[in-house]
Amino acid sequence: MGRIGTPRREPTASRPAQPVPRRKKAEGGRDGAGQGGLPVDANRGSVWIAGQLRQAIMDGTYKFGEKLPAERHLADAFDASRTTIRLALDQLEQERLLTRRVGSGTFVSHRVVSELDNIADSTSPLELIEARLGIEPHMTRLAVLNASNRDIEKMTEALERAEAASDNSEAWTEWDTQFHLLLAEAAHNRLVLWLYQHVNEIRSHDQWKSMRDKVLTAARIAEYNRQHRALLGAIASRDVEGAAAMVTSHLHFARRQLMGIEGA
Repeated sequence: MGRIGTPRREPTASRPAQPVPRRKKAEGGRDGAGQGGLPVDANRGSVWIAGQLRQAIMDGTYKFGEKLPAERHLADAFDASRTTIRLALDQLEQERLLTRRVGSGTFVSHRVVSELDNIADSTSPLELIEARLGIEPHMTRLAVLNASNRDIEKMTEALERAEAASDNSEAWTEWDTQFHLLLAEAAHNRLVLWLYQHVNEIRSHDQWKSMRDKVLTAARIAEYNRQHRALLGAIASRDVEGAAAMVTSHLHFARRQLMGIEGA
C-alpha cells in the first residue's frame, strides 16, 4: 500500500465502488465499540486503521526508525477523529510496532529482517565510520544550504534532549540518532536521506548496542554534545564549509574512540 498521511480528502466520486461499510455511530459521541473492545470511529474504526498502518509497517512502506505522519495528518487521511487515530496507534504500540517519544513523535520500532541484517552482522565499526565519512560531510553541506527554520528547531530540540539525557547512554543514543536523522532530513535530498537511513539502521543494530557502554563514557558523551552544539551553530549561521569540517572532525573523533576500544 502507499504511504499514509498526506492531509487531503478525496471527492466522493473517486472513492472505491464498494467502500468500507460505515459503522453505526454510538450514542452520545462519534466513537462506538469495535473488535476486542476498542472504540471505533463512525467512518473508520481504530481496528481497521491499525490494520492499514500495520500493513504499511510490515511491507516496509514505513521503515525501522522512521517517523510517522502527525496525528492530525493521519486523521485527515483516514477521515477519522484524532481520538480514533490515537487508539489505533495505542494498539500498534502494544504490539511493539511503534514507539512514542514525547515531544518528538511516533516512530517505527519494528525491523523487517532482510539483507541489511546480514550486512550489519559483517560490518565492522570502522567500516561504518568510513561509510559515514563518505556521506555525512556532503549531507551536512546540503543541510546548511537547504535547512528550513523548522528543521533547525527540530535539530535543536533533539540536541537539548540528548544533553538532558547525558547520564543515560541508552536514552542519549536515541536522541543522538534522532539528531543525525534530522540532519539528513534537513538536506532535503530524498536519495541522500534514503542512503543515510540505511546506514543508520546498521548503526542501530544489536551488535552496536553491545558496544555502547564501552564507548559512551560520561566524558565522551559531554564531548559529543559539545561537537553537536558547534555543528548546529554552523548550520544555523549557514557556514557551509565550517559545518562540513565539523562533522568530519566529529566522525574522526568517533573513529579514534572505536580504534581505542578495538585495540583494548
